[in-house]
Amino acid sequence: MNDTYTLTLTTQNKTPMALTDYLKDELLIPRKVRHFLRTRQQVFVNEKKVPFHHFVTSGDQLQLTFLKSDYPSATVLLGKKERLNIFYEDEHLLVVNKPAGQKTHPNSPQENDTLLNDAASYLKSQGKIPYIVHRLDKETSGLVLLAKDPVVLPILGRMLEMRHIHRTYQAITTGKILEKKFTIEAPIARDRHDRRKRLVDKNGKPAITKVTVEKTTAHYSYVTCFLLTGRTHQIRVHLKSIGHPIVGDVLYNPGKEKKLALKAVKLEFCHPFTKKDILIETPDKLF
Repeated sequence: MNDTYTLTLTTQNKTPMALTDYLKDELLIPRKVRHFLRTRQQVFVNEKKVPFHHFVTSGDQLQLTFLKSDYPSATVLLGKKERLNIFYEDEHLLVVNKPAGQKTHPNSPQENDTLLNDAASYLKSQGKIPYIVHRLDKETSGLVLLAKDPVVLPILGRMLEMRHIHRTYQAITTGKILEKKFTIEAPIARDRHDRRKRLVDKNGKPAITKVTVEKTTAHYSYVTCFLLTGRTHQIRVHLKSIGHPIVGDVLYNPGKEKKLALKAVKLEFCHPFTKKDILIETPDKLF
C-alpha cells in the first residue's frame, strides 16, 4: 500500500452538490485525477461506492484513494530532521519555525540543507513528502506552512490567493514612523540592474501591506506587518519605499547591522478539511 494515498474527510459544503463538482470545485482535484478516481472506483461516500452524479451534503464521510503516481513530484534530498522546529502538525499540514539564514527550498537538486530537505527527512517515516505552500526569504525567520500531501496543496494555494491564510510579521525599521496605521499599496517588479533585488514599479505586480506601528524610539520603529499579497521581498521593499528600510537588510539597507530584523510571527487560517480555525504564533518574537 506504499504506492497509494488515502484521503478521508467530512464534507463541508453549505448546499448539496454533485460529487464530481465537489471534487472539482471544493477539493480542486485535477481533471485527469478525477478520471482515475471514477474509472478505478476509488471514491466512497459514507463507506459506499457511489456514482459521480451522486449528491453529497454537509457531514458526509468521503474517502478517496489515489495512486502516488497520480501526483508526480520532484525528488527531495533528505536533510536533518532534528533541525526542524515544529509548531503545528496534523494529518495534512505542517507548520515549522524557519531559522534566519536557511533557505526555504532548494534551488538545485543537489542541495540538502534547506527547510524542505529537513521536512522531507522528518516525514520519511510517515511515508509522506513535504510541499511548500509559501516561502520566506533566506534571512527572514519565522513560521512556514507546508502541505504533507499533494491533494491539499492546491487548496492551500487557492486559500493563499483568496487571502484566507493570514500572515503577520514583525519588523524593526530605521527612523521614526509618525503614522500609527497605514497601508502600502505599491506594485513590485524585479530590479533590472540587480537580479537579487526588487523595487516599486508601476508596471510590477500588485502588492499590498498593512502596517501598524507598535512603538518608536528616536532612531527606530517597531512595526507589525500584515500581508495581503505575497510578492518576493514585499515587506522589505515596501518599507524601504516609504523611507524606513528594515534594520539589518543588507540588500536594501546596507550598514553595520547584518541580521535582518524581520520575522513571520503568526499564521491564521481555517483548516481546509476540518474547517476548524487554526492560529499559530511563535513565542520568540522580535519585540
